[in-house]
Amino acid sequence: MAIDDPAIFEGKVMHHRFFPKQNGFVYKTYNILLSLDKEPPSSLLPVKKLSKISFNPKDHGGETKNFSDLETWARDILAQYKIDKANGKIHLMAMPRIFGYVFNPVSFWFCYDNQENLRAVIAEVRNTFGEKHVYLCAHSDQRPITKQETIEAEKLFHVSPFLHRHGYYKFRFHCEGEKIAIWIDYYHENGQKKLATSLIGTTKPMTKKSLNQTLWRYPLITLKTIMLIHWQALKLVTKGIRYISKPSQHSNHTSASRNIKKN
Repeated sequence: MAIDDPAIFEGKVMHHRFFPKQNGFVYKTYNILLSLDKEPPSSLLPVKKLSKISFNPKDHGGETKNFSDLETWARDILAQYKIDKANGKIHLMAMPRIFGYVFNPVSFWFCYDNQENLRAVIAEVRNTFGEKHVYLCAHSDQRPITKQETIEAEKLFHVSPFLHRHGYYKFRFHCEGEKIAIWIDYYHENGQKKLATSLIGTTKPMTKKSLNQTLWRYPLITLKTIMLIHWQALKLVTKGIRYISKPSQHSNHTSASRNIKKN
């Protein structure tokens, strides 16, 4: 079942590292959810940089100034990998700008069919070095994505300077009604799980009142996000986890789950 739009997602993000030293955290967070077939009203999400909360299309996808181009960007990626059953609505879940500042570690593009079955998810991942990589998650036979099944993808992007750029991810998604749950586990190339992450919560309709309440409940969330990233990095250093220098990014900034080939 597709998500009501526009909406606010509130939940908790969890990370737990298993080896060589354990480290974990759980933080409350929120995102906005937008259907790409209709631009959000400017009364809710203006584009103005200095607004207390805003949404700018250039922060996502093809980094365009036009909202309508976001859907085009997502459908181009689906077409590159022949994911033709995701022919319904596409919803983007991401952090908004707060007083002009935003950092999205990962944005999710939920791609449905015309019967509101989730067929693909585009995970748009960014690191603190100003780079991004796009992972397209789907089953090779394009069957609907359910919470019982995992989707594997090779790790091709350097995100944390404390994790090597090898191994693979296991993605799992559950989007039904007001509930959204995303699990992403990272496995060492020898098959041992090294990191477990999740983002779990619920959605509610986006109104001026609910936006203001959310802003008060989570003040300066985008600035808090980047500060917590550096705080966790400091904790890892004090635990003796070795810093890994950033390798040159792969020339191909888009990849898909295993057994899905590009045109």
